[in-house]
Amino acid sequence: MMERIETTILRNLIYNEEYSRKVIPFIEPTYFEQRTEKIIFEEITQFIVKYGSAITIEALNIEVENRTDLNESEIKETRDICNSFNDSPVDHQWLLDITEKWCRDRAIYLALMESIHIADGNDSKKNRDAIPSILSDALAVSFDNNIGHDYLQNYEERYEYYHKKEDKIPFDLEYFNKITKGGLPNKTLNIALAGTGVGKSLFMCHVASSVLLQGRNVLYITMEMAEEKIAERIDANLLNVPIQDLTELPKASFENKVTKLAAKTQGSLIIKEYPTASAHSGHFKSLLNELALKKSFRPDIIFIDYLNICASSRYKSGMSVNSYSYIKAIAEELRGLAVEAEVPIVSATQTTRSGFGSSDIDLTDTSESFGLPATADLMFALISTEELEQIGQIMVKQLKNRYNDPTVNKRFILGIDRAKMRLYDCEQTAQNNILDSGQEEEYNYEEKPKKSFEGFKF
Repeated sequence: MMERIETTILRNLIYNEEYSRKVIPFIEPTYFEQRTEKIIFEEITQFIVKYGSAITIEALNIEVENRTDLNESEIKETRDICNSFNDSPVDHQWLLDITEKWCRDRAIYLALMESIHIADGNDSKKNRDAIPSILSDALAVSFDNNIGHDYLQNYEERYEYYHKKEDKIPFDLEYFNKITKGGLPNKTLNIALAGTGVGKSLFMCHVASSVLLQGRNVLYITMEMAEEKIAERIDANLLNVPIQDLTELPKASFENKVTKLAAKTQGSLIIKEYPTASAHSGHFKSLLNELALKKSFRPDIIFIDYLNICASSRYKSGMSVNSYSYIKAIAEELRGLAVEAEVPIVSATQTTRSGFGSSDIDLTDTSESFGLPATADLMFALISTEELEQIGQIMVKQLKNRYNDPTVNKRFILGIDRAKMRLYDCEQTAQNNILDSGQEEEYNYEEKPKKSFEGFKF
């Protein structure tokens, strides 16, 4: 008679300590169909947690008999199963593989049953919106035996990591590539700081457009403007048409431009609108699951326009909480989402009233919460003055940078075309006379340039 997989698992949880320590964190009691097997599993795991060693058959029988939720026939059935166990060795890797497959199969089956239960309206706590997340979690079940980096033993992995080229999403702007060492890495939160109307959304729409042209998938979440308004800005950028002229474009010409654009890229751009202050990282996570299931769409980068008008999943609406804690919580949740989804997230924040219109924005000009720059990996200010606006330029000032030395290229100039919602690189001469640029460290090791604004309108 062939042994059931559940029996094999339970038997090895008793006699194979190495196996039990690896698989117990991933096995749920609900995976066992028979109640007696579920009870045995619970007793085995409780003993290991409490005493730090594997349970014996004798101890297992005693623990089962001491339970008050079993009748005589159940105790006898459970004892018979326990006494049938024997210490017969099996291949360790094979055992791990079949246990992982069994866990995944059971998780998927239970998720399907729960989803049907919800779909039929029989769950008072969950609605149908929870189904994609339930199925996604079940499909993701796997054994991860990595419980930390052993500094002395894992030196080879560490050496390979040092020499591995990190997957980054590059900019189409030279100086942003310089300050980030080639682009935005995954699992990061990157923040643009600017006053109202300076160009936060313009910056994000431009970068979203450039990433789409790289053949990558882009998710743009907006809570400030309508989906159509964001799409209009991206149209102006990608179709090379001033935003005010888009409405005058004949349909045939518009269709032709979009068709040519589609032929240039393998990527996709999804724009999703939420009401202001109504969506948090939990909603965004559900959106990612829904896009993966319904459209087979997985973003390479996420834009959130913008951070201050997100909600927090920790603090419910109406709760009394200070702005520092609230904005810091949102930033931490978004960075957690970036880590979980393994993508860079780009967002923006407002300056304070004193920072609005200032030609020298600093970290202290972050509105509402200084906890935001503490969480971000990259933070930079977009600065516009009347003089810069007249010559079609905008200044970028690094405020925090975990990718590179923020004192190198601390400030730099970009060209800005507001009609076409574009940013572009300026000639090097535009960078030469910027006060406190930090560029002498990169461009002139022998003679430092004069720190003045001579010959440059600012």
